[in-house]
Amino acid sequence: MSETTEQPWTIKRLLEWTTEYFAKSTAGSPRLEAEVLLAEALGCQRIDLYTRFNELPAESTLAKFRGWVKRRGAGEPVAYLVGHREFYSLRFAVDSNVLIPRPETEHVVVAAIEGARRLDATPIRMIDVGTGSGCIAVTLATQLKDCKIAATDICPAALSVAHSNVESHGVDDKVKLFQGDLLGALPTGSQPVHIIVSNPPYIGNLEIETVDDQVKNHEPAIALFSGDRGTEIIERLIEQAPDYLLPGGILIFETSPIVMDNCVRLVESNPAFASARVEKDFSGLPRIVIATMAAE
Repeated sequence: MSETTEQPWTIKRLLEWTTEYFAKSTAGSPRLEAEVLLAEALGCQRIDLYTRFNELPAESTLAKFRGWVKRRGAGEPVAYLVGHREFYSLRFAVDSNVLIPRPETEHVVVAAIEGARRLDATPIRMIDVGTGSGCIAVTLATQLKDCKIAATDICPAALSVAHSNVESHGVDDKVKLFQGDLLGALPTGSQPVHIIVSNPPYIGNLEIETVDDQVKNHEPAIALFSGDRGTEIIERLIEQAPDYLLPGGILIFETSPIVMDNCVRLVESNPAFASARVEKDFSGLPRIVIATMAAE
């Protein structure tokens, strides 16, 4: 993005140049990423760029944008550059301490909402295990009128991000955060709940070389990888969940198609669960496990 060229750097030209550059240097959606970064630098909505094509941004804006383009070209995720990501049509603050929310995880939210609406209970009590940015817990709190959600994470820095999202979405009366390992983070004597949700680490260490460099080099390993098999943390979650679920309660978690069969077997081998079913993601891949506790 040379500054000595005679042709002016209009918004239109910036988008065209950056889209072409990203197409060669990064894996992702080049045009979308160029628009997101430029709109953020300008402090406007993406749609507004199309009515400002001939505008010449201020030099301070160009400097910020060029810095982001350089970092993105080196592989840093756009969400970390701009400090937020959309999830379930809500904006969530993110940084390198938390996993970037992904569309696949919205299926966890949908399954939990459907499960909550079938229950005859007020309030619906829930636990979000490994909350990260808090995107699942906060979204559920905005979608369910009467609920109480305990959200846990082992990482204090991640909980700080979750706390900011709880506050910014005004759900601090519904969502409480707890630091610690899986369900062990909850206070002794906590009430059993109707639903447990989780997007736990599920990539095996043996698969590390197959993971995209953008993810592997920038997103927190603690939120991605789980032992050699990829099911070690899920196995612990399945073991712990019955002690925290009411009869007929539901455990909902995201996992990888690669380990899905093993995850289903883990649920089916636990006598506390009466059934397990699998939901597919937007790509038609098996992604979500919904395990239901036996009713008394």
